[in-house]
Amino acid sequence: MSAVRSVAILGSTGSIGRQALDVIARAPDRFSVAALAGGSNTDLLAAQVAGFRPRYAASAATDPDLASAMETARCLALPPEEIAVQPDVDIVLVATAGAAGLLPTLAALRAGKPVAIANKEVLVMAGHLVREAAEVGGGELRPVDSEHSAIWQCLWGEEGHAIRRILLTASGGAFRDLTREQLASVTPEQALRHPTWNMGRKITVDSATLMNKGMETIEAIWLFDVPMSAVEVVLHRESIVHSLVEFSDGSVKAQLGVPDMRLPIQLALSYPERMPEPPMPLLDLASVGTLHFTRPDLERFPCLRLAMEAGARGGTAPAVMAAADEVAVERFLRGEIGFLDIPALIEAVLERHDPLPSPSLEDVLAADAEARRLAAAAAPGVHA
Repeated sequence: MSAVRSVAILGSTGSIGRQALDVIARAPDRFSVAALAGGSNTDLLAAQVAGFRPRYAASAATDPDLASAMETARCLALPPEEIAVQPDVDIVLVATAGAAGLLPTLAALRAGKPVAIANKEVLVMAGHLVREAAEVGGGELRPVDSEHSAIWQCLWGEEGHAIRRILLTASGGAFRDLTREQLASVTPEQALRHPTWNMGRKITVDSATLMNKGMETIEAIWLFDVPMSAVEVVLHRESIVHSLVEFSDGSVKAQLGVPDMRLPIQLALSYPERMPEPPMPLLDLASVGTLHFTRPDLERFPCLRLAMEAGARGGTAPAVMAAADEVAVERFLRGEIGFLDIPALIEAVLERHDPLPSPSLEDVLAADAEARRLAAAAAPGVHA
């Protein structure tokens, strides 16, 4: 029996954080909760603190009920980047959205901690700095995204064998069958109805624009040390094949499963072991019947093109793209801009940016801040 692993969950009130707590609750002999960090949903965070009684907690907002729950649980308040380096934390799950996950990820890796990474923006913004932190501190990145978890699993036992291509699968999101003319009038409520996955608001909109898949191409180059030219995207509406790897001899490996994030979460926490019980329903291929694969339409979904171009340019370009996207999605969800304004706004911000080739952390954060300023000020349908 393995020792109980003490887990810090940064972003515990979000979709991934809640599912991680479900995984942990199912296996108390293997996992315990060392720390919880949440955003503005203080009611849920207070309930999580009361239920799991972590040693540390952090919140982006103050609340008397949360303070009372922390006092009852004898829970110490620390910022996320300090939680990430505590000696009694065995593994850090970074499940925050946006740039908030960057500093804790760097801190944990420099301290030699395994980091289960579920935050796309961290590697998109500063993949070179994340790799450097892991190399210096001895920390380990474990992908939680279902696509990158699939690639990771396909590579087990394949050390020394050259990767020819990584094939990232994409469901196509809520609007995969709409024309560009139809996309012009879609609403935030429609964008949040994902056909196969239950995710947070930001990533669900990114799925509808295919920006999430573009970000995943950038993540892949840092996680698996491949050039952007070796990463391709294929649409797969059933979300059963989570991704594929083609090797130098033409062999292709894929990882399949029902669309349920609890499996990649559990795997990242239990690695190198596989748990004896699945956290989700088992795959029945006969019931699924047919699997479909097509190429993405970059005219209808230009965010995928923008992300891959930013990833190929490198430097601060991906950070600017990710920051502009975060602001654009927020503005779309508030009803300030239309769906097709999201890629237009991102492209306008990128056009005004001259990427720095080897940015420091300060350079990345400055580029992020400037991109947010430009994206927030841009009028719909015009340049930033």
